Amino acid sequence: MPSVRITAIQEQKLRETIGYVASKSAFYKKRFASLGIAPESIQTLEDLRKLPFTTKDDLQRENTAFFCVPPEKIIDYVTTSGTLGDPVTVVMTERDLERLASNECESLRCAGGSEKEIYQLMTTLDRRFMAGLAYFMGARKLGAGVVRVGNGIPELQWDTIQRIQPTTLIAVPSFLLKLLEYAERKGIDPKSSSVKRAVCIGEPIRNTDFTLNTLGQRITEQWPLELYSTYASTEMAAAFTECAAGKGGHYQPDLLIAELIGEDGLAAGPNQLGELVITTLGVEGMPLLRFRTGDMTTMHTAPCSCGREGMRLGPIQGRKGQMIKYKGTSLYPPALFEVLNMIPEVVNYLVELTTNTIGTDELLVRIGSYQSGPDMEKQIADHFRAKLRVAPALRFESPEHIRNEQMPELSRKPVLFIDKRK
Repeated sequence: MPSVRITAIQEQKLRETIGYVASKSAFYKKRFASLGIAPESIQTLEDLRKLPFTTKDDLQRENTAFFCVPPEKIIDYVTTSGTLGDPVTVVMTERDLERLASNECESLRCAGGSEKEIYQLMTTLDRRFMAGLAYFMGARKLGAGVVRVGNGIPELQWDTIQRIQPTTLIAVPSFLLKLLEYAERKGIDPKSSSVKRAVCIGEPIRNTDFTLNTLGQRITEQWPLELYSTYASTEMAAAFTECAAGKGGHYQPDLLIAELIGEDGLAAGPNQLGELVITTLGVEGMPLLRFRTGDMTTMHTAPCSCGREGMRLGPIQGRKGQMIKYKGTSLYPPALFEVLNMIPEVVNYLVELTTNTIGTDELLVRIGSYQSGPDMEKQIADHFRAKLRVAPALRFESPEHIRNEQMPELSRKPVLFIDKRK
C-alpha cells in the first residue's frame, strides 16, 4: 500500500482512538484536562506530537486508571516482564484478542508462513505471558498447525521434531544453540530434520547493518535455517517481524503508530539511534498514547524489496534505562552478549551491574564454563577490549549454577542481565 494511503488510515484510526480514550480512560481524561488540550484538536500524526509521552512510571503508578472497560468485558489478563521495574497488568477484551491474533497471523505470513506450516512453539502459553498466546492464536488464524511444546527440555523438543515433523520453530534464538548441543551429543543430524526456518523472539540475531550477528551465525553454521527476527512488547500487543529480505521488522500500521525520538524528545531521523514510542490503534481494554518503550533502535523508511512501503525497525540495541557508562565508554547489555556469544568455551553467562564506592557503574560478568584459569580469563578480556575497548571484571562459575539463576522459578524467559545499581 502506498505510504500516503497508510498515513490516511492511521490518522482515521488515531482520531477514533483519541475520542475513545478521552471518554473511557481515567488517566487520559485527567491528562487532557490538566494540559488544557481538546481531544478533537488531535487530527493528524503531526498533531499527535502535541501530547506528552506516557511512561512506564505512569503505568506502574496508575495501572488501573488506564483500563477502559469494566471487569465483565475483560477476557484475558497479562503482565509485562518487569525488566525495568514492577510488572504492569495489561487487560484484554475479546476484540483485543482478535486484534492480537490478526497481528500475529500477518506477522507469520510476513515471515514466509502459510496454512501449510507446522509451527513448534517453544515459548510458554502460561505465566501471564502474551507472546506464546499471540503466536498460538496467530498460527491458528493463519490455518497452520501448532505443536505447543513450551520452553526448555531439549530432549522433548527433538522428540517432537522427529515425531511431528514441524517446518518452523518459534524460539528464543540462544535456545536453538542448546538444541544443537544436545543434537551433537545424541548423534542427531539437524540438517536432515523437517525444520527449515525459525521465528526468533527476545534476542537480536542481526547487527545494525542487518548482517547476522554472532548468535545468528553460530546457529546457521550448524543448521542452515532461514532466521526471522521479531520484536514486540506486551504494551503494544503487536509486533515487528522480518520478511525474507531480512532488512528490518515490518509492522501492521493499522494497529500501531510508531515514532523514534532522540535524547531531546524530538523526532530522530532515519537510520539514527533513538527510543521507540508507540501509540496503539484499535485497542479496547488498555490503549496507550505515545508510550515510551525504552527500547533503542533505528527506523528505516526506504521501501523494502518485498514491496512494503511502511517504515521498518532495525535491531533493538538495548534498553534506554539499561545504558551502561563504564570507564568512559557508553554501551548496552546486548553489546556484551555479542562478545560472549563469540567464545565457544563460554557455555552461559550473567552480566551484573552495580554502583561502586565512587558512584560509577561497575560491571561483573559471571561466566559459566568448564574451562577457567588465567589464560582463559585473558582470552575473554582481550575479546572485550578488541570489540568494546574496555574489559569488565570476570568470574568463572559452573554452567549449572548460572543456568539455575538464568531461569528462576517464575521466569518466562532467560535472565541475562541483572541491574543492581542504586
